[in-house]
Amino acid sequence: MSTQAWFDAKQRVKQAIDIVDLVQSYLPLRREGRGFKALCPWHDDSRPSLQVNSDRQSFKCWVCDIGGDIFSFVMKMEGVEFPEALKMLADRANITLEPAAGGGPRGAADDKRVLYQAMAWADAEYHRCLQESPEAETARSYLASRHITPEMVRRFQLGFAPLRWDWIVERASGANFSTAVLERIGLVTRRKQGPGFYDRFRGRVLFPIFDSQGRAVGTGGRVLPGGDADAAKYVNSPETPLFSKSNLLYGLDLARDAIRKTGAALVMEGYTDCIIAHQFGFHNAVAVLGTALGASHVQLLRRYAERVRVVLVLDGDEAGRKRAKEVLELFVAANVDLRVLTLPGQMDPADYLLTHGAARFTELMQSAPDALAHAFGVTTAGIDLRADVQGASTALKEIISTVGRAPRPGQSDDLLRDSVIIRRIARDFDVPEIQARKMMSELRRPDGQRKGPQAAPASVRQPIDALERELLELLSQFPELIEQVALSVQPAQFVSDAARGVFAACVDLWGAGIVPDFERLLLENDDPVVKNLLVELDERGREKSGAETSTRLRDVLSGFERRQQEQHLRGRTAALKQRNLREEDALAVLVELERHERARQAEIEQRAREGISDPTDG
Repeated sequence: MSTQAWFDAKQRVKQAIDIVDLVQSYLPLRREGRGFKALCPWHDDSRPSLQVNSDRQSFKCWVCDIGGDIFSFVMKMEGVEFPEALKMLADRANITLEPAAGGGPRGAADDKRVLYQAMAWADAEYHRCLQESPEAETARSYLASRHITPEMVRRFQLGFAPLRWDWIVERASGANFSTAVLERIGLVTRRKQGPGFYDRFRGRVLFPIFDSQGRAVGTGGRVLPGGDADAAKYVNSPETPLFSKSNLLYGLDLARDAIRKTGAALVMEGYTDCIIAHQFGFHNAVAVLGTALGASHVQLLRRYAERVRVVLVLDGDEAGRKRAKEVLELFVAANVDLRVLTLPGQMDPADYLLTHGAARFTELMQSAPDALAHAFGVTTAGIDLRADVQGASTALKEIISTVGRAPRPGQSDDLLRDSVIIRRIARDFDVPEIQARKMMSELRRPDGQRKGPQAAPASVRQPIDALERELLELLSQFPELIEQVALSVQPAQFVSDAARGVFAACVDLWGAGIVPDFERLLLENDDPVVKNLLVELDERGREKSGAETSTRLRDVLSGFERRQQEQHLRGRTAALKQRNLREEDALAVLVELERHERARQAEIEQRAREGISDPTDG
């Protein structure tokens, strides 16, 4: 794609997509004044700190120091580089980009857009197979035996992989997807002996896994009853560029609106449990993907409700009861209203709903204890807290140790929450609060050893000194001033690489007869660090827009001139110290230094009398 075509494509895509609509497809937004806010997905945000400016078509989180435009947002959310972000956004806007030369199979295995397309295609093939193929009769019978209705089969797009080694590979060749792409998304595996690939999920009922945007990203497969006795009962997709089980929840694409509406999420531990819950009207149900519920899952749920209540539904077997410790650690670490529903009679959620119905399940859910009460009940089961001193002491130490050693979010309300938890523990065990607090202090790890959720690292860039920042903020609001500025300031005078790049772009655009305004500069730059800087300059610049422009410009140009003089004098001084000058030249340098210092002091005194701050003060 030519340079002009590349720019034209960016411009068309940006004009077609509104940043508010884009961000809202990932995160729930709420209006605040003229803009919008959301919980930032890149740090443990307890109050909305991601700002979306619909007028400027930009976003910014000042906590993370992450900002930019629609391209930056997709790059950060999807973990892709600019070309892939452009293609993904072009697809979203139904804009056809100039095709690359060459034919052959669609795309490359490192093109995330192609991987999404391949995953969606494969899920459709598996779903069609389940619905129509004679080979899938046993799979259809199995789903019917689990009381999963045809409507749920369609809603969750369940599928079937025939018991053939190369079924998906053969069909992919007809769809022009390479085996390298299928391997990249985890659908096929290389043969251990000999060349070629085989279908990872052959002979299994498939539960497609979608991200919160409704895009197919992975698959879970269950072997059919009577199948290979040596095969694992469940197999999930491996970690791929699309699939990360610790950052995904099964059914979230279908549950997110209900979670937003109810402020609560039901978290199951099995695909079938989640499907049956939806079938019984619990549309806020999701499921973990073969892993324990973690802080990243909670943060994902918080995108849809700031103070979400999470009800973790555990099977009523011994394994479910033994989860008390890790659940309590999550309760402390994620600072979330976490309830634990342990089902009676060693039943799983699907069996309980099918046996007892939605009303009984709702009653259990409403009476579910929080994680601390649940841990207390499990830890003290069978212990007479009044008569068994040793047993009670051991249980107390176990709970306090779990709470004390759990990572904490590091938020301002930690101390208050700690006090409430300690008070509850002391009350439950009938011990003095001061004793419980002392035990907590002794057992708690030093701060340096705790690994709580951390804010996302700030964009990597050199600090920008106050003078360079002041000039760029001024130009962000009054881009026409570049004509005057470029006569006396050169890009080489900038210390910061990012700031130098922004200023150089301003000069180049002006030289081409184009006004270097905020929108144009965002389009010119593909680097997310530079885009972030541009948004920051624009936001800060607008805060100063009431100041006298001519005075600010005069001062900043004087600052650059003075800095150039000082750099020149530093070079002369270095030569003087190294005795590289003749006697008369050395004397001239001393006179020049004295004259400069007197002028500098006179300027400082004059500014002080006029009450004007120095633009180089940072």
